[in-house]
Amino acid sequence: MPLTPDEIQRYKRHLVLREVGGQGQQKLKDSRVLVIGAGGLGSPVSMYLAAAGVGTLGIVDDDKVSLDNLQRQIVHDTPHVGAAKVDSARDAIGRLNPHVRVITHNMRLTAANALEIIGHYDIVADGSDNFATRYLVNDGCYLAQRPLVFAAVGPFDGYVSTFRAFETDAATGDPKPCYRSIFPEAPPPGTVPNCAEVGVLGSIVGVIGTLQATEVLKEIIGIGESLSGRLLIYDALTTRFDTVKFAWDPDNPLNGRNPTIRDLAVHEKVG
Repeated sequence: MPLTPDEIQRYKRHLVLREVGGQGQQKLKDSRVLVIGAGGLGSPVSMYLAAAGVGTLGIVDDDKVSLDNLQRQIVHDTPHVGAAKVDSARDAIGRLNPHVRVITHNMRLTAANALEIIGHYDIVADGSDNFATRYLVNDGCYLAQRPLVFAAVGPFDGYVSTFRAFETDAATGDPKPCYRSIFPEAPPPGTVPNCAEVGVLGSIVGVIGTLQATEVLKEIIGIGESLSGRLLIYDALTTRFDTVKFAWDPDNPLNGRNPTIRDLAVHEKVG
């Protein structure tokens, strides 16, 4: 469906960008993005994607809004404390941009439902806060052949990358890397504390979530240089950005030379 007069007015700062224009804005309107998590990262990701005019946003989360979320999870507000996060996010997005269709998935992503849910979207933004979900999303996106924009945060740092592991690198002829190319295995349970234990500076998730949203928009419109094969690292205490290149791991079990992961059964024990 073409842009309406109201949408042309709303997105005019995009429309005058040579790299976006009417064609790019139409791509955004026609796109379907799945956001994993309606928390610290999911908040800025969903809000900026909605503001940019992404036509359909799916949000997966089974948690409820708590008062201590509000220090960083800006898609929620005090009146929504106790409400399902997906419903709170839907309400906020509706106030921001009524042209965006929001599909709520008030559930955990599991081995049983991941492929079905991911398959309904064009691209996935993973803002989950645990390794089990990150590996599940990575493997699900590979099997469903969907691009994945990943982000994670620490107390004063953050990380962003893009994975298109179902594609071949034109320069090398090898598959493109996936999350398992950087992190072959999850660290032992209890060795990496979560933000509830060590805390997180609230604005950190804003910085990283905004970068993540930008990479999603770039992938949809087809502009700029993808973060595929590169990990962006942000250190807030030194105000420093670094980019680390990484390559396909031929020994990884997902898209290596001898893959052993052919479905999501490996995740059933944690699903």
